[in-house]
Amino acid sequence: MIDEAAARTFIYANARVLERRVYAALFEGAEPSGVVGCLLGFRNADGGFGHGLEPDKRVPDSQPLDVEIAFERLAMVHADAADLVEAACDWLQTIAGGSGAVPILLPSSNEYPRAGHWNAPEYPPDLNPTAAIAAYVHSLGVSHPWADKATEYCLSLLAGGDVPSEGHALLTVTKLLAAIPDRERADVLAPLVSGAIETASFVKYEAGSDSYGVTPLDFAPTPDSMARSWFPDEVLAGHLDSLRAEQAADGGWPIAWDPPGEGARSEWRGIRTLHALRTLKAYAG
Repeated sequence: MIDEAAARTFIYANARVLERRVYAALFEGAEPSGVVGCLLGFRNADGGFGHGLEPDKRVPDSQPLDVEIAFERLAMVHADAADLVEAACDWLQTIAGGSGAVPILLPSSNEYPRAGHWNAPEYPPDLNPTAAIAAYVHSLGVSHPWADKATEYCLSLLAGGDVPSEGHALLTVTKLLAAIPDRERADVLAPLVSGAIETASFVKYEAGSDSYGVTPLDFAPTPDSMARSWFPDEVLAGHLDSLRAEQAADGGWPIAWDPPGEGARSEWRGIRTLHALRTLKAYAG
């Protein structure tokens, strides 16, 4: 069992307004428009998103990673925000190569406080975050030339046998396969991705590990997720037990890495608490 009342109090006391509005939309009947309104504060004139929307880097300039987070929040509450999505895709098109792929961060991110894992001089265009961003465009029911090109790039890599061996990248292509309209193609490619998860780096396949990584519940955050069938019942049950046990005395869930500051830690704990609640309530039925 978890203390839902304490988790609610933690979110309202510590999370950003954005995650509070997502919580209200998911669990208290609030309108998704509140989430859309909050995201405007992270939006730049170029149509992209920045300003630390992903809290581990505090750069105000637009970043592909922040576009991913913006689209994820919209998708979580099924918001109708085609204008925001299209404008952000327009911006992505200006930084994408011929394949449509984008880097996770731009060099401008190095000019501001950031967590240690965001210290590379530059990041090449890659499946992460390209596949996840394209997935959310599909999930939100928006059509855009950038998303079409990026989707084809990602699917062609998988079909050619270029399957990621790292957990975060596998998670992004899982989201894409779950979202694309071409279900036959998704069904063909899904076994390539599911078969790579257990041995990939930064995947916590077995519950109870203290290491950092994504878990089966990240791949299948709800029982109706496409990836639910990829994991034995006992594996998911173990991770659900571990997730319940992680709730801290203050009602929130912890993070397993060092953020750039205490403000970012509080923001991340609000995000993690929101995701934990959504998953645990979904599996509770």
